[in-house]
Amino acid sequence: MEHRPLADRPISVVGLGAWQLGSDWGAVEEADALALIDAAVEAGVAFIDTADVYGDGRSERIIGGWLREHPASRVMVATKMGRRVEQKVENYSPDAMRSWNDRSRTNLGVDTLDLVQLHCPPTDLYSTDAVFDDLDAMVAEGRMAAYGVSVETCAEALAAIARPHVRSVQIILNALRVKPLEQVLPAAAAAGVAIIARVPLASGLLSGRYDESTTFGADDHRTYNRHGEAFDVGETFSGVPFDLGLAAVRALAAVVPDGVGTAAFALRWIIDQPGVTTVIPGARNREQALGNASADALPALTPAQLGAVRAIYDEHVRAAVHSRW
Repeated sequence: MEHRPLADRPISVVGLGAWQLGSDWGAVEEADALALIDAAVEAGVAFIDTADVYGDGRSERIIGGWLREHPASRVMVATKMGRRVEQKVENYSPDAMRSWNDRSRTNLGVDTLDLVQLHCPPTDLYSTDAVFDDLDAMVAEGRMAAYGVSVETCAEALAAIARPHVRSVQIILNALRVKPLEQVLPAAAAAGVAIIARVPLASGLLSGRYDESTTFGADDHRTYNRHGEAFDVGETFSGVPFDLGLAAVRALAAVVPDGVGTAAFALRWIIDQPGVTTVIPGARNREQALGNASADALPALTPAQLGAVRAIYDEHVRAAVHSRW
């Protein structure tokens, strides 16, 4: 699999998002979680993204268990911190951040975390020098090798990129959320900041498997957060109203070449965007993990295919999402 640099380490262009190993996507048994990590790594995945709040640490602990069974693995594991408290800048104190850091190191079973990302912190934090000074101190202490930020908006991404020691920005980017292409990706490339594309399949919409009759479990955010009831609505279906998303995906299906899955095509579209370092689709089983990894083997999209994706976005979803994030 192709590799691109993040914090001076080569990582795979297709990673594994591990939110679903913790919570909010329905139950995933631990044995299934370990099997899908095995499948992803065997397929060339060398980057896993998790967070301390995914299942109150369950996702981290499962990954930590896998790491203990594979001590020679070169997989880079990124985690996140900051969502265990009310989202106020004053709650990002030195003691709090070290407490979160200690918890993640324990869960993952490592002394030094590969990458720690602030987990969609309050917008005012990006202008708070003290927080970033303390992150620098935590790197110097050996608690983590590097740090980045996971953001909700393009404006937050640009503020993070302007910080001199931010090594990565994680942002929602997919065929239904293209705004980061305009300013964020060029700014990141110019600054040498890695871009981690999350929610790449728009919470499964871009798999092409859903229709108007599809339902999700009560413990699935695609049921309980469709209107932002629990957290930012942009995290669920990328903020695209379900009916508009279905229409867009049906139009997209006409562009996908014969023999190629819609999900793999959608992931390839992200990989082909200049400035993207890695894309982190989730998976609930081995088959999904292998299908996601297969996007790396697809040929680069043609100019006509790239243009068609943008035209579908403009026609079906731009008005609903472009000005919001």
